[in-house]
Amino acid sequence: MATWNFLTNHTHVLLCVWEDPEARVRDIAARVGITERAVQRILQELEAGGYLRRERVGRRNRYRIHADRSLRHPLQQRRTVSALLALVDPPKRARSSGGAAVRRRSRARSARARTR
Repeated sequence: MATWNFLTNHTHVLLCVWEDPEARVRDIAARVGITERAVQRILQELEAGGYLRRERVGRRNRYRIHADRSLRHPLQQRRTVSALLALVDPPKRARSSGGAAVRRRSRARSARARTR
């Protein structure tokens, strides 16, 4: 019997980026269970569709999700990416699309302040 999921690989990749905007393609592929090439293709499609923006930071990429964009299918066009993300990954506390990076930076600042 074939296995199937309610969510597409595009949604899984988007959720990985939502959780960690600086995630590596290799890490996303491992979490979703698809090839790195498939992740690259999905990221390119999401970027071309205006659902995320890629920004180069040194040797890494940082992704910013455009959560105000409408979903693509006619049945869900009245709903936004943020509604999908809230449904699938309810926020434990308010966060922006750069949540993980912001938390890492503020922890680093706190650690520096304690050593002074």
